[in-house]
Amino acid sequence: MNAFLLIVPLFLIRFGLLGIMNQGALRSAAHFAPLEGGEKTAFWFYEISNAVLILYPLALKVQAGKPEFFTGLAVYLLGVAVLAVSTVQFARPGQDGLNTGGIYQVSRNPMYVGYFIYFLGCVILTRSLPLLLSLLVFQISAHWIIRSEERWCKKKFGAAYLDYMKRVRRYL
Repeated sequence: MNAFLLIVPLFLIRFGLLGIMNQGALRSAAHFAPLEGGEKTAFWFYEISNAVLILYPLALKVQAGKPEFFTGLAVYLLGVAVLAVSTVQFARPGQDGLNTGGIYQVSRNPMYVGYFIYFLGCVILTRSLPLLLSLLVFQISAHWIIRSEERWCKKKFGAAYLDYMKRVRRYL
């Protein structure tokens, strides 16, 4: 099986499910907070690693008979589930526009956690070192993107976000 088929649920969740749930949330998910300093460089690493994670599977195969197939499939399906749940809950913010319920009570950044688990499943299923390296670049650069988002949230939501930060960890 061509590994690009693994990417289809990502598009269905990110653009289909989010768009169905809330068109405003679809625009909001595409918004990048203002970047400062090294965050601008991290943004380009983030974008390039995203492109590799999405397009490189076109050149890869998944073979069901390999021993790590079921581990990879389990990780991949967990990633799909975390992405789907965090996407649905992202589309339903509180009246103030802040997401603090559901999975957002466990992590301030569940979509990034979901992306990592999802792509880790793809790495295991394809047994691809270049895909793993792209995932590591993605995760490191995402940290800098998250920092800019949190700075933006502090400005937009003020004390409510600061209180939320005290209660909930950045990652799982």
